[in-house]
Amino acid sequence: MMPEVRPDEITAILRRQLSGYEREVDIYDVGTVLQVGDGIARVYGLQKVMASELIEFPNGVFGMALNLEEDNVGCILFGDDTLVREGDEVRRTGRVMSMPVGESMLGRVINPLGQPIDGKGPIETKAFLPLERKALGVIYRQPVREPLITGLKAIDSMIPIGRGQRELIIGDRQTGKTAIAVDAIISQKYTHTETAKRRGIKPVYCIYVAIGQKASTVAQVVAKLEEHGAMEYTTVVAASASDPSPMQYIAPYSGCTLGEFFRDSGRDALVIYDDLSKHAWAYRQVSLLLRRPPGREAYPGDVFYLHSRLLERASKLSDDLGGGSLTALPIIETQAGDVSAYIPTNVISITDGQIYLEPGLFNSGVRPAINVGISVSRVGGNAQIRAMRKVAGRLRLDLAQFRALEAFIKFGSDLDKTTQAQIRRGQRLVEILKQKQYVPMPVENQVALIFGGTNGYLDELPVESIDRYMTEFLEMMEVKHRDILDKIADTKDIDGETERALHAITKEFVESFKVTINSRES
Repeated sequence: MMPEVRPDEITAILRRQLSGYEREVDIYDVGTVLQVGDGIARVYGLQKVMASELIEFPNGVFGMALNLEEDNVGCILFGDDTLVREGDEVRRTGRVMSMPVGESMLGRVINPLGQPIDGKGPIETKAFLPLERKALGVIYRQPVREPLITGLKAIDSMIPIGRGQRELIIGDRQTGKTAIAVDAIISQKYTHTETAKRRGIKPVYCIYVAIGQKASTVAQVVAKLEEHGAMEYTTVVAASASDPSPMQYIAPYSGCTLGEFFRDSGRDALVIYDDLSKHAWAYRQVSLLLRRPPGREAYPGDVFYLHSRLLERASKLSDDLGGGSLTALPIIETQAGDVSAYIPTNVISITDGQIYLEPGLFNSGVRPAINVGISVSRVGGNAQIRAMRKVAGRLRLDLAQFRALEAFIKFGSDLDKTTQAQIRRGQRLVEILKQKQYVPMPVENQVALIFGGTNGYLDELPVESIDRYMTEFLEMMEVKHRDILDKIADTKDIDGETERALHAITKEFVESFKVTINSRES
């Protein structure tokens, strides 16, 4: 016989069961792929999508919304577009494009999404920052005053770069643009030493962004950085020529975001974009595929804004925000030395100066092949230590006069004595500024060498012996007068006593060097 169940008991049981029920509904804003190909997808739906929002496609492919049109959304794909088909369902993620940041990125090679591509395992990071960030306003910045030593005599003496500056490196292919950038990274190794810390020099963390280069070229750069111990404080962001153009398009923004992580935590960072010509090509390709109207040289109308919003993010923060800095060295490749083309003129107008490399100088053995006449740093002497300002003050003028008179060298003895003296001085200064690759020089050594050149001590030495003179002079300074070099490095200045000592040492060494080379010749 079944027990009787009263209605009020049933009601109580149902009420108890229903009170613990929670309805969970996942709501997604979804769309449908209308068309896909060449790294671009057109999606119907996604009514409330944001500009630059991350979009999730099937098979683990992600994209970013770029074109927000009336009836569809144009997306760029960061992955294999063959895995996406017409009719596939896509979802909004609700977050803008961002990348992982952190100290664990140092020493690694990553793609623009922050994923490691060096085979050294996953990277553990806790923070994410958006790829696109508004550049800080004037009130949050301070003037650029602290030097960023590149270790290259020609740059540190005449075209000084400050921490927080944007200095363009421009020139034809195969003129040594990447070499200057790599030397600048290797030179920052000194900033991570105890000696630099004692002298009040903050360490500089480096980000090298390779855009549209051959993977083998990027591998060579990484190998060179590892060989010189520079990968310990460097991250390489690589979007090689075989990567889709959307990856090449976002690569500089990824590098900049990582640099901002260091800057915003009160540290100094250096980011190199190699190169922005290929970046503009990638953006042009993406824009044309998205059916955006072409302008001059088929670039879209906002190609200036493409680079200005990137380079404006480099800055020296005010002390209230920690005093960190982000220095940018963008690289532009010219065609047959034409700096008046669209992209070169754009980037020249955005940056705080440019280092122009000339094929003629490069082929004649002047390396780095910097044309001093049209290279400039708009920060100028503010980004130099006082010692360098004192010794290099006449350097640019002497070289400019030499370049103007160079055409008359073939007349030889027909020239007056003043002109001959200027040519003699210029030839030796050109030799002093030559430098081998991957051998950055400490700033105190640069000061000691340039001091001898600008004060005329080398005017009577044969031009072909200057290279040997520099090697032997620096060896002598290291062994016998290290105290003077240390004093210049510590005080960042040359006082009267140091100047008198340098005059005496240089004069004595030049006299003994003359005797040495004369005895060898005889």
